[in-house]
Amino acid sequence: METTLRGVGVSHGVAIGEVRHMGTAVLEPPAKQIPAEEAEREQGRARQAVEAVAADLIARGNLAGGEAQAVLEAQAMMAQDPELMADVERRITVGSTAERGVYDAFAAYRALLAGAGEYLAGRVADLDDVRNRIVARLLGVPMPGVPDSDEPYVLIARDLAPADTALLDPALVLGFVTEEGGPTSHSAILARALGVPAVVAMPGAGELAEGIVVAVDGSTGEVFVEPSADKRAALEQAAAARKAALAASSGPGATSDGHKVPLLANVGGPADVPAAVEAGAEGVGLFRTEFLFLDDSHRAPSEEKQVEAYRKVLEAFPEGRVVVRVLDAGADKPLDFLTPGDEPNPALGVRGLRSLLDHPDVLRTQLTALAKAAEGLPVYLEVMAPMVADRIDAKAFADACREAGLQAKFGAMVEIPSAALRARSILQEVEFLSLGTNDLAQYTFAADRQVGAVSRLQDPWQPALLDLVAASAEAAKAEGKSCGVCGEAAADPLLACVLTGLGVTSLSMGAASIPYVRASLAKHTLAQCERAAAAARAADTAQEARVAAQAVLSGE
Repeated sequence: METTLRGVGVSHGVAIGEVRHMGTAVLEPPAKQIPAEEAEREQGRARQAVEAVAADLIARGNLAGGEAQAVLEAQAMMAQDPELMADVERRITVGSTAERGVYDAFAAYRALLAGAGEYLAGRVADLDDVRNRIVARLLGVPMPGVPDSDEPYVLIARDLAPADTALLDPALVLGFVTEEGGPTSHSAILARALGVPAVVAMPGAGELAEGIVVAVDGSTGEVFVEPSADKRAALEQAAAARKAALAASSGPGATSDGHKVPLLANVGGPADVPAAVEAGAEGVGLFRTEFLFLDDSHRAPSEEKQVEAYRKVLEAFPEGRVVVRVLDAGADKPLDFLTPGDEPNPALGVRGLRSLLDHPDVLRTQLTALAKAAEGLPVYLEVMAPMVADRIDAKAFADACREAGLQAKFGAMVEIPSAALRARSILQEVEFLSLGTNDLAQYTFAADRQVGAVSRLQDPWQPALLDLVAASAEAAKAEGKSCGVCGEAAADPLLACVLTGLGVTSLSMGAASIPYVRASLAKHTLAQCERAAAAARAADTAQEARVAAQAVLSGE
């Protein structure tokens, strides 16, 4: 009998197939005591397992490239944390086996993270995955992870660790559904990059029986269990129509009456560039530079290494626009040489631009490297700072850019509500704004983007968030400057029309979403987008906002 479950759709498309569950987590090792003379051997086993798992995560990252590489390298750093390793060795010294020492040390660290504020609590799933991999290696059992199957399937999991999501084979994994996560979680972002339909934050996902057929609609967030023949046919027909519309859509982004809306790509490094070019990206709207810095948490990469990486991306878009975000460290991306290790709530502490202003040498080196990378290239380079709170921040960043001799436009990311509310003041110091809707939602609603329990408040359709977008866009228009969106909100084809109606001047997203957004914009006039935006802002809830905008754009 057909039933319908609902979660949060985070990656477009429809997947129909049999359920396969994620490999079960490693069982808790027995708490047996070892003789003192075996402690040194067990400590050696633990160190070898940790290094092997870290090397495996880095290798997976190198294969995946881009954003996935940065995420996996962060996990490898987690595995090699010296304080964690010291705790493991201490527990072995007093009689634990290697596997039990690892298990208990990670459990203690897990409790610290879970109680250290919402942002760090969101790292618990990543920590659990690292622990499971180390313990599995010590026990000599298969790693937890994606099931082996020769036939395509729909993957079901409580949550997906970055190491698993990064290397999913779209030829086998038709789509995935998770109980945890949110629309801006690591898994959601990587799913969009892969072009795999996905639904997250769906209660009861783990109760779906192995082998049962489900249909996953990654656009609506609906999962149909044992869908009828009619439902399958309707979903397949809709998917085919969507695919045909995508194939027919090409060229620069624009509304049906010719209002230009440049469609740009979010990239994590050179590995993401081919997909962006293939999707017809008109440039890069968010070049995340963190991937370079995550190679070594103890020191910043050399100027030469940075120049080489930046130039590869800049060369891919001759005559195009490339917007580079300087290093955004802190919170869930700690770096030993840059961010404090004892903050009670790192998400509200020294992160982003604040970290760079505390370490001007790191900022100066990055800006100098960007200047050298752009020399002689016909590219429109723009550089922006993360986590700008006010005009003082904006001025400090612009001054640093000028001192480094950077020939580029300087901009500010709007991720903090104060920046949206005082956007016109900030624009006295910089030349453009870029809205990071992921963090803007997080800080507006006090809702961690990694916590599924508050996913309702992470929904970019929330009218309060749309009000902040509108305030920023209106300020930019009044100052004769641009205001783009580079957060995940831009990847929603319907919401892209609303953002355009709010006055946003460009949209940047994962490459896989560009054709969907291009096709959606091409079906509507600017006036329709403006009416849809007004209807969405007049609503009281995210769901009502979406329905109201859809009604306007469908002519109802």
